[in-house]
Amino acid sequence: MTKQQVGLLFGGRSGEHEVSISSARAIAKALLSADNASRYTLYPFYISKVGEWHGPEVAQGVLDSGQPLNAEDGDTVNLWCFPPEASQITVWFPILHGPNGEDGTIQGLLQLMQVPFVGSGVLGSAVGMDKLAMKSAFAQAGLPQVAYREIRRHEIWSNPCVFPKLCDEIDAVLGYPCFVKPANLGSSVGISKVRSRAEFEAALDSAASYDRRVIVEAAVANAREVECAVLGTDNPRVSVIGEIRFQSDFYDYETKYTAGQADLLIPAPLPDTITRQIRELAAQAFTAVDASGLSRVDFFYQEETGEIFLNEINTLPGFTATSMYPQLWDATGISFPELVHQLLAFALEETDG
Repeated sequence: MTKQQVGLLFGGRSGEHEVSISSARAIAKALLSADNASRYTLYPFYISKVGEWHGPEVAQGVLDSGQPLNAEDGDTVNLWCFPPEASQITVWFPILHGPNGEDGTIQGLLQLMQVPFVGSGVLGSAVGMDKLAMKSAFAQAGLPQVAYREIRRHEIWSNPCVFPKLCDEIDAVLGYPCFVKPANLGSSVGISKVRSRAEFEAALDSAASYDRRVIVEAAVANAREVECAVLGTDNPRVSVIGEIRFQSDFYDYETKYTAGQADLLIPAPLPDTITRQIRELAAQAFTAVDASGLSRVDFFYQEETGEIFLNEINTLPGFTATSMYPQLWDATGISFPELVHQLLAFALEETDG
């Protein structure tokens, strides 16, 4: 059997750079496992925080240390000098989280290279990253969501006549508490839960510093946060359901990435009917944004009313050994090394098709 040359692409110019390194370390270990070592040859590629590409020698050093290169060491003149080893790659596994990684930009570059890659294409990645485009796609598919409102940066920063009216509208339509989020950032970056007009105004100012488009969402009282993993292409499979429980006010960045701040319950203790509905909705959400390969779909479940609200889809979720996505598949019967193999196989099959 001819071994595939896997380009493991990680790092990137986003606030989730370190998370990407952790994901890549886990995937590299899986590629070197007993079964996968006979199928694949690993070529790691690292994109520094300033955007410079590094080939296997430097990339392997980052994987071994688990630490990013010093941003000051980057060559900002020759950012797009691809390492020569890139020409040998037969399938890419990009694991770049956040902007410039899971938003369609790197996917467009890989598509131009005409080499298959793991995960969603340009459309699915872009829609999955942009919370407003995502919600429009979900609404078109008739999927249940909380009420929300789009606000533009210029309305917040440069129009003193409009801004008070916007705040009045939120007061009347969505009420408090509510969530304020930048439209295009992952891992809960820039998100605020607000309970008053003063907090709302401050949160809008903060979110606008990250993105020119901001989304405001109604909160779901006493919501349980549950997640489902999706794997495949046109006929995707869905995993068991997992639940996240935490003591913080909401599942923010610190809670998400600090050990001991959250507990994962897999499978989630839910009624069978609710479990079936969530799994069906996860597959529908995957199709609605034209995702491919892998996604994690997040929901709010209001136990008192039995209502389910689709929160968001993440088309390139965290991929460490302790991340929810691989843990959900492990509980469903697919080990971490086998999951990596199946994702690469899907990428190669898509090209063959």
